[in-house]
Amino acid sequence: MSQNPPGLRPDTVTARVPRDARAGAPDDRRAGQPTIGMVSLGCPKALVDSERILTRLRAEGYAISPDYQGADAVIVNTCGFLDSARAESLDAIAEALRENGRVIVTGCLGAEPDYITGAHPRVLAVTGPHQYEQVLDAVHAAVPPAPDPFIDLLPASAVTLTPRHYSYLKISEGCNHRCRFCIIPDMRGRLQSRPAHAVLREAEKLVDAGVRELLVISQDTSAYGVDRKHDLSPWKDRQVRAHITDLARELGGLGAWVRLHYVYPYPHVRDLVPLMAEGLILPYLDIPFQHAHPETLRRMARPAAAARTLDEIAAWRATCPDITLRSTFIVGYPGETEEEFQTLLDWMDEAQLDRVGCFQYEDVAGARSNALPDHVPEEVRQDRRDRFMQKAQAISEAKLEARVGSVIEVIVDEVDGEGATCRTRADAPEIDGNLFIDEGFEGLTPGQLVTVRVDEAGAYDLWGTRLGA
Repeated sequence: MSQNPPGLRPDTVTARVPRDARAGAPDDRRAGQPTIGMVSLGCPKALVDSERILTRLRAEGYAISPDYQGADAVIVNTCGFLDSARAESLDAIAEALRENGRVIVTGCLGAEPDYITGAHPRVLAVTGPHQYEQVLDAVHAAVPPAPDPFIDLLPASAVTLTPRHYSYLKISEGCNHRCRFCIIPDMRGRLQSRPAHAVLREAEKLVDAGVRELLVISQDTSAYGVDRKHDLSPWKDRQVRAHITDLARELGGLGAWVRLHYVYPYPHVRDLVPLMAEGLILPYLDIPFQHAHPETLRRMARPAAAARTLDEIAAWRATCPDITLRSTFIVGYPGETEEEFQTLLDWMDEAQLDRVGCFQYEDVAGARSNALPDHVPEEVRQDRRDRFMQKAQAISEAKLEARVGSVIEVIVDEVDGEGATCRTRADAPEIDGNLFIDEGFEGLTPGQLVTVRVDEAGAYDLWGTRLGA
C-alpha cells in the first residue's frame, strides 16, 4: 500500500468513473441501451456536478461505462482553476477524442468554449459549469435516449463516483470574494446557496443509503446562506435557518461523520467549534489561509489579519483541544519578498497546523494577479515551496509521533491482500494521511468504524493495531 502524497490539495483531485453496479456497468447493459462515459477532473465540487449529470442520465435509461471503448460518447468535466489544470483538461479531452472520438465538454473550462474548440475543434459540444440541462441536451443530440419503461427506472439513490461509505455534500455554488489570483467567481458566478431543507434532505438520503461520512463542500462554506439572508425553511417539525452553524448542527444529528471543507475564517466560525467539542461534527476545519504576511495578503485581496488569526486558532483549540486544522498556502506570489516568506515560516511555527498543502503561484488566464509587478522567478518559487513543505513536514511528523500509543476510532476506506487503509477523524479522503492496519485486518470492510491503537508514525501516516477484533 502506498503512503498518501504530502502535496495533494482538494482542487487537484482527479476522479474517473469506477466500475460500479449502481452506475449501470456495461456488464448489466441491455441490448441497444445507449451508454455514456465520464471523465471528471478538478475539485470535489466538480465531482458532485458529474454525479448529478450521471444520475440524470441514468434516470433517462443511459448506462454508464467505466472505459472509453464501452461508451457511445464521453463527457469530460474540466477544471480551469490554474493554467496547469487547464493543460490537464485539454490533455484529457485529447485522450477522450483519441480513444473514443465523440466527446462533450463541460465544467469550469467550458466557460471558454473558443479556447477549447481552438485546441480541439472535433468536440461535439461545450457547456459551462453546473449547466446540467445543456449537458443533457448535448448528450441527447449525440446519443439519443432509448429508455425501456419496464426496465429503466429512476435509481433508488444517486449515481456516485466516491466509495459507498462517504459522499461530498455541496451546499452552495459560486463565491462573493474577489481574490486577485482566483477566477472562480468569473467561471461559477456569485454565491448561490441551496435552501437548508434541500441540503438536509439530500444528506438524510445519503445516510439512509449507507454513507458514513458527509464531506461538506462549496467555494466558501462559512458564507452559506448569506445570499439568502439566512432564510428559514421547513424541516421535519421545525424551521431551519440557512446558516452554516444551524446546518452543521442539523447534519450532526443524522448519525454520520460530518467534515467541513473550504471554511473561510469569519468570526462566526468560532460558533462551529463547540459543535465539534460536543461530538456533533468532526473536530476538523479546512481553512484556506493562503499566506501570513499582511502585505502579501493585501496584494491577494484577502483579509490581512494574520495576528488575529493566531488568536482565533488559540481560541478554537481552547474550546476543542482535539481540533485538526488543515490549510493551503501560495508561495512565490507576485511581490513576495524573502522577508514576507520568512514571516510565513515563522507563522507556521506558531500556528502548528496539522495538515498543510502548498503550491507555487502561477498565472491564470483572466486573473488580476497576472498584472501585478515583481513576479517571482520559478526557481525561487520552487525553493520556497520546498522550504515550506520541509517545515510543514516537521510539524506533521511531531504531531503524529505524539499520537503513538493512543487509542482512536478510524473508518476503513479500502481492504486488500496487504492490509486495511483507514482514516482517522483528522484525515479527509484523498488529501490527508492514512492509518494502515497490516495485521488482523481480515473481515474488515470499507465504511466500517473500528478502534485501533496507534503503534507507529511517519511524516504523514500512521500504523496501528485493531482492538476488540
